[in-house]
Amino acid sequence: MSAVLAGSILLRLAGTGYSLLLLHRSGDRRFGFLTVMLGLMASRQLWTLWNGGATGLAELPGLVVSALAVATVHYLAAYVDEETRIKRELSAANEQLRRFRKAVEHAGHAIFLTDVGGTIEYANPATEDVTGYSPAEVVGETPRLWKSGEHDDAFYDDLWETVTDGEVWDGEIINRRKNGELCWVDMTIAPLTDETGAVDGFVAVDTDVTDRKERELRIREQHAELEVLNTTNAVIRDVNRELLRADSKAEVESVACERFSSAPPYESAWIADRNAVTDTVRANTSAGIDGDSLSGIVAAINDSDRETVVDRALEAETTHVVRDCGADRPACERKVCECHSYGGAAATVAIPLSHRDVHYGALVLHASDAETPDALDTEVLDELGETIAATITAAESQRSLVADRLTELRFELTPADDPLSGLAAALECDLELEQLTATDGETVVEFVTLRGAAIEDVRAYVDDADDIAAVEPIREAEESLVRLTVSGMSIVGTLANYGAVVRSLTVDADGGTLVAHLAGTADVRSVVEAVTETHPGVTLVGQRERNRTPETRGQFRSAVEDSATDRQLEALRLAHFGGFFAWPRDESGDELAEKMGVCQSTFLQHLRAGQRKVFETFFDDDRATDSRDVPRGAPGVDTEYGHS
Repeated sequence: MSAVLAGSILLRLAGTGYSLLLLHRSGDRRFGFLTVMLGLMASRQLWTLWNGGATGLAELPGLVVSALAVATVHYLAAYVDEETRIKRELSAANEQLRRFRKAVEHAGHAIFLTDVGGTIEYANPATEDVTGYSPAEVVGETPRLWKSGEHDDAFYDDLWETVTDGEVWDGEIINRRKNGELCWVDMTIAPLTDETGAVDGFVAVDTDVTDRKERELRIREQHAELEVLNTTNAVIRDVNRELLRADSKAEVESVACERFSSAPPYESAWIADRNAVTDTVRANTSAGIDGDSLSGIVAAINDSDRETVVDRALEAETTHVVRDCGADRPACERKVCECHSYGGAAATVAIPLSHRDVHYGALVLHASDAETPDALDTEVLDELGETIAATITAAESQRSLVADRLTELRFELTPADDPLSGLAAALECDLELEQLTATDGETVVEFVTLRGAAIEDVRAYVDDADDIAAVEPIREAEESLVRLTVSGMSIVGTLANYGAVVRSLTVDADGGTLVAHLAGTADVRSVVEAVTETHPGVTLVGQRERNRTPETRGQFRSAVEDSATDRQLEALRLAHFGGFFAWPRDESGDELAEKMGVCQSTFLQHLRAGQRKVFETFFDDDRATDSRDVPRGAPGVDTEYGHS
């Protein structure tokens, strides 16, 4: 047998076995084909050998074929192993891609891919939740589809330049949903590059952060409102503290204006009131604003064809606020329903200055922040306005009592102008005001001398009257003294509320005459306008300036000593130094009478008489006024109002 033939047969049998083994291990049908082929080749050579066929060199090609067949099986095995590995890797990669796609599809963030020009090629379902557009609607479009217009061109230029340079852009952007609503989006845009590093597309991930952003904005607004509120409260405390030292209307107004104008967000402040003659708004004290600007604001208010915030504050007793809505004016839905600007101010606040039905105008504040009105507590500002008005009243009253120079006003009344004149007309009697005392701000207690009317008639009249709450007889005689609690609008109360001191009031069945004093620095025009507006029948018939010499303590003591007897003064001294007026008393009336050398009843008679002299001297208003009058114009003619 030829060695070549034997070697060829052995190679083919070995290849058949190797291929069969690989077929069993891998299950690849290609090894089955090789197994069959090698088996047939081996069978052919065995048949040749059995029949005594060709030997020697004639079988050399068969040996080469056998070697090549075995090599084919070997290399196919290596190829199958590599193919299996690649399939395994591809399967793993496909599984990863499948899971990634599933994650993208179910992600809560809007994810979309674009080409290098920005055209959207893919969008996940969450895109509809963020933008309102379905994936099918956005594919083929660009992100300009939900552009809001809230950002300028420079914003988008910077974004585009960043991503086209191969860098990641990350930031917040305001988009507009399909339904037109604005939404805040936290966006990340990353470039996609090819093998060469060139940008060939972009991937964007959008997260809707509208709820979070709105919470942040609310917190920011609340913080800003709290700062405004704290600033306003601090200014109010400063104003209240400074008001304690103010001694005139002008100083009170100046304190309020200066404190507010120097505290952000307030830029300026001024006092507005209404001219009763021309029915126009005018400006008094101001701070933080020049005269031309203030004149322009006042002119705009007077020229307005609608009621302004200043007009409302002057007419009502509550604070009114307004802001400049700007571009949001048509959709303004904030606490302040009016959108308007005065002198370019972002917000305007008008605080009425009213106290006990007395109106001193309004404190007008201009702020630089349009949100200022939303942070204010208008009830607190109402109280501030009332405090300022009360301080003005107190200051003017004090100045009227102690001023060296004063203005005397003389009014004529009709029976319908005052509760006292109404009482005199109804009972056809004469009344004279002796003293008055304000109580709770709603009523005035007046001590009145009554001539020509019985107390019973007065009681009957008061029972049916709406403007007199009560009457109490103090002394019943031919000239009775009664205490009247006046609850209606009286000219006496009006003047007292404006700081005027009523010096006399006499009325009869036909009307009456009232004389009041104002400090020389008082705003006489405002007082007269308030009286004539509140009491239309009242007429100012005279106005003149008077000098008053203040009474010293020594003068008062001398007046008491001149009016009282020696025994009355002795009884007063014993009672004072002996502690008779203390409680409990240091010494009784019996003990003091014994020291005086009289009986108790005599001591008490002297004491009561002395007390009466002291009180008469104290309540006698005429002693403190100099009789020398300084007329302002021609005799008997009022130069400012033209009344004769």
